[in-house]
Amino acid sequence: MARFKRLQVLNTIVEGGLVPVFYEPDVETAKKIIEAVADGGCRVAEMTNRGDQAYLVFQELVRHFAKARPEIILGVGSIVDGPTAALYIAGGANFIVGPTLNEEAARVCNLRKVPYSPGCGSATEIQRAHELGVEIVKVFPGDSVGGPNFVKGMLGPCPWTSIMPTGGVETTEESINAWVKAGVVAVGVGSNLITKEAVAAKDFAAIAAKTKQVLEWIKKARAARK
Repeated sequence: MARFKRLQVLNTIVEGGLVPVFYEPDVETAKKIIEAVADGGCRVAEMTNRGDQAYLVFQELVRHFAKARPEIILGVGSIVDGPTAALYIAGGANFIVGPTLNEEAARVCNLRKVPYSPGCGSATEIQRAHELGVEIVKVFPGDSVGGPNFVKGMLGPCPWTSIMPTGGVETTEESINAWVKAGVVAVGVGSNLITKEAVAAKDFAAIAAKTKQVLEWIKKARAARK
Protein backbone atom coordinates (compact mmCIF):
# COMPACT_ATOMS: atom_id res chain seq x y z
CA MET A 1 0.00 0.00 0.00
CA ALA A 2 1.01 3.64 -0.41
CA ARG A 3 3.34 4.99 2.29
CA PHE A 4 2.32 8.61 1.69
CA LYS A 5 -1.12 10.13 2.11
CA ARG A 6 -2.78 11.65 -0.95
CA LEU A 7 -2.44 15.24 0.28
CA GLN A 8 1.26 14.72 0.99
CA VAL A 9 1.85 13.45 -2.53
CA LEU A 10 -0.13 16.20 -4.23
CA ASN A 11 1.50 18.93 -2.14
CA THR A 12 4.98 17.56 -2.85
CA ILE A 13 4.32 17.52 -6.59
CA VAL A 14 2.99 21.07 -6.55
CA GLU A 15 5.77 22.40 -4.31
CA GLY A 16 8.56 21.04 -6.49
CA GLY A 17 6.78 21.37 -9.80
CA LEU A 18 8.58 18.46 -11.46
CA VAL A 19 7.73 14.78 -11.99
CA PRO A 20 10.60 12.86 -13.65
CA VAL A 21 9.29 10.01 -15.83
CA PHE A 22 11.27 6.94 -16.88
CA TYR A 23 11.20 3.24 -17.65
CA GLU A 24 14.15 0.99 -16.97
CA PRO A 25 13.96 -2.82 -16.88
CA ASP A 26 17.17 -3.24 -14.89
CA VAL A 27 16.50 -2.77 -11.17
CA GLU A 28 19.97 -1.54 -10.26
CA THR A 29 19.97 1.03 -13.06
CA ALA A 30 16.49 2.16 -12.07
CA LYS A 31 17.73 2.70 -8.51
CA LYS A 32 20.53 4.91 -9.82
CA ILE A 33 18.08 6.96 -11.91
CA ILE A 34 15.81 7.59 -8.94
CA GLU A 35 18.77 8.42 -6.70
CA ALA A 36 19.99 10.88 -9.33
CA VAL A 37 16.75 12.86 -9.53
CA ALA A 38 16.55 12.81 -5.73
CA ASP A 39 20.12 14.11 -5.50
CA GLY A 40 19.04 16.84 -7.90
CA GLY A 41 16.37 17.92 -5.43
CA CYS A 42 13.25 16.11 -6.65
CA ARG A 43 11.47 13.83 -4.17
CA VAL A 44 9.08 12.39 -6.78
CA ALA A 45 9.67 9.81 -9.52
CA GLU A 46 7.30 8.08 -11.93
CA MET A 47 8.20 4.72 -13.43
CA THR A 48 6.05 3.82 -16.42
CA ASN A 49 4.33 0.45 -16.74
CA ARG A 50 6.09 -0.63 -19.89
CA GLY A 51 7.91 -3.79 -20.79
CA ASP A 52 7.76 -7.30 -19.37
CA GLN A 53 7.97 -7.65 -15.59
CA ALA A 54 7.63 -3.90 -15.02
CA TYR A 55 5.58 -4.57 -11.91
CA LEU A 56 8.30 -6.75 -10.38
CA VAL A 57 10.88 -4.03 -11.02
CA PHE A 58 8.63 -1.47 -9.38
CA GLN A 59 8.12 -3.67 -6.31
CA GLU A 60 11.88 -3.95 -5.84
CA LEU A 61 12.23 -0.18 -6.08
CA VAL A 62 9.50 0.35 -3.50
CA ARG A 63 11.17 -2.06 -1.07
CA HIS A 64 14.60 -0.53 -1.58
CA PHE A 65 13.70 3.13 -1.22
CA ALA A 66 11.38 2.59 1.75
CA LYS A 67 14.60 1.92 3.67
CA ALA A 68 17.37 3.59 1.67
CA ARG A 69 15.66 6.91 0.87
CA PRO A 70 12.27 6.96 2.65
CA GLU A 71 11.60 10.56 1.60
CA ILE A 72 11.27 9.56 -2.06
CA ILE A 73 7.70 9.26 -3.39
CA LEU A 74 7.36 6.61 -6.09
CA GLY A 75 4.47 6.44 -8.50
CA VAL A 76 3.66 4.58 -11.69
CA GLY A 77 2.61 5.77 -15.15
CA SER A 78 1.08 4.33 -18.33
CA ILE A 79 -1.86 2.87 -16.38
CA VAL A 80 -4.94 2.44 -18.57
CA ASP A 81 -7.32 0.32 -16.47
CA GLY A 82 -8.57 -0.26 -12.95
CA PRO A 83 -7.09 -3.72 -12.28
CA THR A 84 -3.59 -2.56 -13.16
CA ALA A 85 -4.01 0.51 -10.97
CA ALA A 86 -5.09 -1.75 -8.10
CA LEU A 87 -2.11 -4.04 -8.67
CA TYR A 88 0.40 -1.20 -8.43
CA ILE A 89 -1.34 0.38 -5.45
CA ALA A 90 -1.09 -2.96 -3.66
CA GLY A 91 2.58 -2.95 -4.61
CA GLY A 92 3.21 0.42 -3.01
CA ALA A 93 2.51 3.05 -5.69
CA ASN A 94 1.92 6.46 -4.13
CA PHE A 95 0.33 7.93 -7.25
CA ILE A 96 -1.07 6.65 -10.54
CA VAL A 97 -0.68 8.34 -13.92
CA GLY A 98 -2.27 7.35 -17.22
CA PRO A 99 -2.08 8.43 -20.87
CA THR A 100 -5.88 8.40 -21.01
CA LEU A 101 -8.82 8.97 -18.68
CA ASN A 102 -10.17 5.69 -17.29
CA GLU A 103 -13.14 5.87 -14.94
CA GLU A 104 -12.48 2.50 -13.32
CA ALA A 105 -8.90 3.51 -12.50
CA ALA A 106 -10.20 6.78 -11.05
CA ARG A 107 -12.61 4.94 -8.78
CA VAL A 108 -9.95 2.49 -7.60
CA CYS A 109 -7.57 5.34 -6.78
CA ASN A 110 -10.26 7.32 -4.97
CA LEU A 111 -11.21 4.29 -2.92
CA ARG A 112 -7.59 3.89 -1.77
CA LYS A 113 -6.95 7.66 -1.43
CA VAL A 114 -4.17 7.56 -4.03
CA PRO A 115 -3.75 10.50 -6.46
CA TYR A 116 -4.74 9.76 -10.05
CA SER A 117 -3.56 11.94 -12.95
CA PRO A 118 -5.14 10.84 -16.24
CA GLY A 119 -4.09 12.08 -19.65
CA CYS A 120 -6.61 14.56 -21.03
CA GLY A 121 -6.61 16.48 -24.30
CA SER A 122 -9.81 18.52 -24.19
CA ALA A 123 -11.91 20.67 -21.89
CA THR A 124 -14.56 17.96 -21.81
CA GLU A 125 -12.10 15.29 -20.69
CA ILE A 126 -10.71 17.60 -18.01
CA GLN A 127 -14.22 18.31 -16.72
CA ARG A 128 -14.96 14.59 -16.57
CA ALA A 129 -11.71 14.01 -14.68
CA HIS A 130 -12.78 16.62 -12.14
CA GLU A 131 -16.11 14.86 -11.71
CA LEU A 132 -14.18 11.67 -10.96
CA GLY A 133 -12.14 13.33 -8.21
CA VAL A 134 -8.93 14.11 -10.08
CA GLU A 135 -6.86 16.90 -8.51
CA ILE A 136 -3.97 17.24 -10.98
CA VAL A 137 -4.87 16.62 -14.61
CA LYS A 138 -2.17 15.37 -16.93
CA VAL A 139 -2.40 17.15 -20.28
CA PHE A 140 -1.07 14.66 -22.79
CA PRO A 141 0.57 14.83 -25.20
CA GLY A 142 1.29 18.38 -24.08
CA ASP A 143 2.76 19.73 -27.29
CA SER A 144 0.19 18.08 -29.56
CA VAL A 145 -2.93 19.34 -27.76
CA GLY A 146 -1.86 22.96 -27.99
CA GLY A 147 1.11 23.48 -25.69
CA PRO A 148 1.14 26.36 -23.21
CA ASN A 149 -1.63 28.11 -25.13
CA PHE A 150 -3.98 25.20 -24.35
CA VAL A 151 -3.23 25.65 -20.65
CA LYS A 152 -3.93 29.38 -20.82
CA GLY A 153 -7.15 28.75 -22.71
CA MET A 154 -8.31 26.14 -20.19
CA LEU A 155 -7.51 28.20 -17.12
CA GLY A 156 -9.46 31.17 -18.43
CA PRO A 157 -12.95 29.70 -17.85
CA CYS A 158 -11.76 27.06 -15.35
CA PRO A 159 -9.12 28.71 -13.12
CA TRP A 160 -9.53 25.98 -10.49
CA THR A 161 -7.91 23.42 -12.80
CA SER A 162 -4.49 22.03 -11.85
CA ILE A 163 -2.59 20.96 -14.95
CA MET A 164 0.60 18.92 -15.39
CA PRO A 165 1.70 18.62 -19.03
CA THR A 166 3.74 15.62 -20.16
CA GLY A 167 5.10 15.26 -23.65
CA GLY A 168 6.61 18.32 -25.24
CA VAL A 169 8.24 19.72 -22.12
CA GLU A 170 11.85 20.45 -23.02
CA THR A 171 14.68 20.77 -20.53
CA THR A 172 15.38 24.34 -21.56
CA GLU A 173 14.68 27.54 -19.68
CA GLU A 174 12.54 28.78 -22.56
CA SER A 175 10.26 25.72 -22.49
CA ILE A 176 9.97 25.57 -18.70
CA ASN A 177 9.28 29.30 -18.56
CA ALA A 178 6.52 29.06 -21.16
CA TRP A 179 4.70 26.21 -19.38
CA VAL A 180 5.00 27.71 -15.90
CA LYS A 181 3.89 31.17 -17.01
CA ALA A 182 0.91 29.54 -18.74
CA GLY A 183 -0.20 28.35 -15.30
CA VAL A 184 0.77 24.69 -14.88
CA VAL A 185 1.24 23.40 -11.33
CA ALA A 186 3.94 20.92 -12.42
CA VAL A 187 5.58 19.42 -15.48
CA GLY A 188 6.22 15.77 -16.27
CA VAL A 189 9.52 15.23 -18.09
CA GLY A 190 10.80 11.94 -19.43
CA SER A 191 13.56 11.31 -21.97
CA ASN A 192 14.50 14.97 -22.16
CA LEU A 193 15.55 14.76 -18.52
CA ILE A 194 16.60 11.14 -18.15
CA THR A 195 18.30 10.77 -21.49
CA LYS A 196 19.21 7.45 -23.09
CA GLU A 197 22.75 8.72 -23.54
CA ALA A 198 23.21 9.52 -19.84
CA VAL A 199 21.77 6.18 -18.76
CA ALA A 200 23.89 4.24 -21.27
CA ALA A 201 27.01 6.06 -20.09
CA LYS A 202 25.97 5.63 -16.44
CA ASP A 203 26.36 9.38 -16.11
CA PHE A 204 23.87 9.74 -13.29
CA ALA A 205 25.59 12.90 -12.11
CA ALA A 206 24.44 14.53 -15.35
CA ILE A 207 20.83 13.53 -14.60
CA ALA A 208 21.13 14.97 -11.10
CA ALA A 209 22.59 18.21 -12.46
CA LYS A 210 19.86 18.56 -15.09
CA THR A 211 17.17 17.87 -12.48
CA LYS A 212 18.59 20.59 -10.27
CA GLN A 213 18.68 23.01 -13.20
CA VAL A 214 15.06 22.33 -14.19
CA LEU A 215 13.90 22.85 -10.61
CA GLU A 216 15.74 26.17 -10.51
CA TRP A 217 14.08 27.26 -13.76
CA ILE A 218 10.68 26.31 -12.36
CA LYS A 219 11.31 28.33 -9.21
CA LYS A 220 12.53 31.32 -11.24
CA ALA A 221 9.53 31.20 -13.60
CA ARG A 222 7.12 30.98 -10.69
CA ALA A 223 8.67 34.03 -9.05
CA ALA A 224 8.38 35.98 -12.30
CA ARG A 225 4.73 34.94 -12.66
CA LYS A 226 3.67 36.49 -9.35
